[in-house]
Amino acid sequence: MDLIANLALGFEAALSLQNLFYCLVGVTIGTLIGVLPGMGPVATVAMLLPATYAIDPSGALIMLAGIYYGAQYGGSTTAILVNIPGEAAAVVTCIDGHKMAKRGRAGAALGISAIGSFVAGCFATLLIAAFAPPLTELAFRFGPAEYFSLMVLGLIGAVVLATGSLVKAICMILLGLLLGVVGTDVNSGAMRFTFGLDELQEGIDFVALSMGIFGFAEIMKNLELGEKRSFVPGKVKNILPTRRDLRESAGPIARGTILGSLLGVLPGGGALLSSFASYTVEKKLAGEKADPPFGEGNIRGVAGPESANNAGSQTSFIPMLTLGIPSNAVMALMIGAMMIHDIVPGPQVMATDPSLFWGLIVSMWIGNVMLVILNLPMIGVWVQLLRVPYRWLYPAILVFCCIGVFSINVNVWDVWVTIFFGFVGYLFVKLDCEPAPLVLGFILGPMMEENLRRALLLSRGDPSIFFTSPISCGFLITALVLVVMVAAPAIRKTRETAFRED
Repeated sequence: MDLIANLALGFEAALSLQNLFYCLVGVTIGTLIGVLPGMGPVATVAMLLPATYAIDPSGALIMLAGIYYGAQYGGSTTAILVNIPGEAAAVVTCIDGHKMAKRGRAGAALGISAIGSFVAGCFATLLIAAFAPPLTELAFRFGPAEYFSLMVLGLIGAVVLATGSLVKAICMILLGLLLGVVGTDVNSGAMRFTFGLDELQEGIDFVALSMGIFGFAEIMKNLELGEKRSFVPGKVKNILPTRRDLRESAGPIARGTILGSLLGVLPGGGALLSSFASYTVEKKLAGEKADPPFGEGNIRGVAGPESANNAGSQTSFIPMLTLGIPSNAVMALMIGAMMIHDIVPGPQVMATDPSLFWGLIVSMWIGNVMLVILNLPMIGVWVQLLRVPYRWLYPAILVFCCIGVFSINVNVWDVWVTIFFGFVGYLFVKLDCEPAPLVLGFILGPMMEENLRRALLLSRGDPSIFFTSPISCGFLITALVLVVMVAAPAIRKTRETAFRED
């Protein structure tokens, strides 16, 4: 009964005209970002953070969430039609989706992609609604020691599941932790790493850092690539899949939904890892009897990963909403948006502002309905948008970013910080360093320090408090197991091979 009452409260909040509008804006922008190669949801959410400052907190979070899971829908369009993943998680969809398009079955691929994503999104939303209250109740039992250990586990999980070099991921986490402690120490009043600059006394602004590393750096990378796009001639027909397509795709959609829902909760997981894992599972299950073979236009290679990436993107909200711990870069940005509106992330959000909490969850289901309407009948519109040259887009994006950063604190310093971190982010791209762990470290660093100090104050300096608590000890043991596993040569080699193929 409590779940029904909570969902009723969520529908009441989400179905207000204002929140419906922001949900529509979010999923539309997300679809556009997914369709237009070059701008992912992380960069877009980072760029739109300043715009949310003047919006109601509920509407702001609903819009940002819509951008994230909307991009998973839109990314499949370019992956299938022009073999260019509009979003990172759509890389796997290119393999069989574009082969189907070449065989004249682009409509069926796009249709099953939308249906699979809708089913997965609805299931993931129900999962969030069902598991959020018990997890929140559990989180209220956490003390400083438990939160510190949980954050340690989260950072180690992000390192283990980060793409690319393990050493580089660790370095990015450490750099994020260092950047997070810049400013005035709230306990002693000492200045840390300010180098005599008064502007750094309050620390580095999260919006400026994230917009520079993700937004400006993404623009620089795209300009350097100078990517020329090819287009699918003619109109896309027969979008609704046949009965045979639905019958073949039912199993992959179900498996992808469950797999994505589970992997999305993991630190560093989410849509990309979910889609890759789903494709691997479907390929193994089909074996050599697959007709057509995987990689040659098998519809199961589209249905499974598309369901998994949408489920993974939505269940990644669970640790952010219930524990205040971001599982990936977008969730870190969502926490940043909450902080902009003076909302303390964590379990207390459900108790202090239940309409915001449940309104956000219900809006995900409404957003999935909107996305089906946007993606199926408007395929022709999205194809035409692919013709817009990137050189026409980036000047407007840059101007919008600078105005947005300046408007938050009305300070030119923030614009210079954004430009600086833009060059830093571009350097990360050239060095093949993934910036997501840095943002997680930047967000979690101050929280870890605060909870570490509180725990040691409560125990009068005795570090055994982290091991005498069963929950805290369990988190630390899990973190240690992850470190040992990833350090093992066989597992490390398998991990690097998997991510290289991805």
